[in-house]
Amino acid sequence: MARVIGVDSSTQSCKVVVRDATSGALLASGRASHPDGTEVDPQYWWDALSAALAQAGGLEDVAAVSIAGQQHGMVALDAAGRVIRPALLWNDTRSADSATALVAEVGAAAFVARTGSLPVASFTATKLRWLRDNEPGNAARVAAVCLPHDWLTWRLRGYGPEGESPLGPVLDELVTDRSDAAGTAYWSPASGAYDRDLLIRALGHEAILPRVLGPAETVPGPGFIVGPGAGDNASAALGLDARPGDVVVSLGTSGTVFAATTTAVCDPTGIIAGFADATGGFLPLVCTLNAARVLDAVAGLLGVSHGELGELALQAEPGSGGAVLVPYFEGERTPNLPGATASLTGLTLATTTRTNLARAAIEGMLCGLAAGLAAIRGAGVETTRILLIGGAAANPGVQAIAGQVFDLPVHVPAPGEYVADGAARQAAWVLTGRRPAWPVELVGSPAPDHRPVIAAQYARAAGRYPS
Repeated sequence: MARVIGVDSSTQSCKVVVRDATSGALLASGRASHPDGTEVDPQYWWDALSAALAQAGGLEDVAAVSIAGQQHGMVALDAAGRVIRPALLWNDTRSADSATALVAEVGAAAFVARTGSLPVASFTATKLRWLRDNEPGNAARVAAVCLPHDWLTWRLRGYGPEGESPLGPVLDELVTDRSDAAGTAYWSPASGAYDRDLLIRALGHEAILPRVLGPAETVPGPGFIVGPGAGDNASAALGLDARPGDVVVSLGTSGTVFAATTTAVCDPTGIIAGFADATGGFLPLVCTLNAARVLDAVAGLLGVSHGELGELALQAEPGSGGAVLVPYFEGERTPNLPGATASLTGLTLATTTRTNLARAAIEGMLCGLAAGLAAIRGAGVETTRILLIGGAAANPGVQAIAGQVFDLPVHVPAPGEYVADGAARQAAWVLTGRRPAWPVELVGSPAPDHRPVIAAQYARAAGRYPS
């Protein structure tokens, strides 16, 4: 029985799963926390990975390992392999003005044509521009740039700072994968190549970039083989065994909608990020800032739990009696309205009830994601079903209302560590040469009951915001 390990090094923590390469059976797991903040010394990631691996039984008798991680971010290394400054994470917005400057210099249409996406503050290139403009001394020292999962893969293989690692600072041994490279804003999913001009425009000079591995390509580790890894969303899609036609709607702190497809997507409006996936295909993605925390806010206002919020919502009619919550509590990324606030409209004395407020919260959260799905479908991507994941997806009220908001069949997989599971599937793939067909358990399939009134009300309310 060959054992493989999948790792999810997320913003909050490091999760490790050990699975049987043939059946996919879970054999062990481990978890360790990361510090809070939008910039982090990568040593914390390495310490958390070491602790989580130890909890899961260590690396003895492991045949293959793959590491997935939070996408974007910036890990800058000097010539001795040392981290120059704490890594800026995807959620560090100090580079928003840098993103605006880069887009103005290159042109929005040209940027999308060259990289598949319009960069925002989360993308690596914008953080490099911020470094160049605000910490020029640090920028001048940059010899290599990598992403969180790239750096962890490099360290796991035995490379690292001079005097702190068995194999030393061999920067040419940095590797990455297509999905994470697609989030840098200097790599093209369509051509499969780095755009060095965009890198230099951001950083101010050339630097070593990780070699981009193919979906089943390996590099050697100390006693096991190592897969290319993946960005978190691409790894989740692989963990769910998503195939062309599948759309994943993830309800976390932020919300994401992404689709498995064999065709590259370039959206000149910038609404869709034209990412690559972990299988050799593509993963067009729309991200909203406001998802599960919308339910936190309204449940707190009503003095109920999440479960009770769902129960209240199901007591109201679809459309919430005309009440509409546009849930831009933290501004919004899609549409790009960083300074926006939430609005609750359509209230009358008769319709201002606890049940309508509860339903409006869930409808508003889901309608923002439905707009993202509409954009992906408008780009010509085939869509046949929705896989609804994330903490809020376990709520029966959310499930039932999703069946009314979305006009595709909705299926709810069992709660799981799908990013780590995707990395484990990749590890089994590189070990055996075949993409695993491990089963994914479904725990809910709400009755298809599409109610166009919900989307129509939401579109009118959201249309009052400036474009």
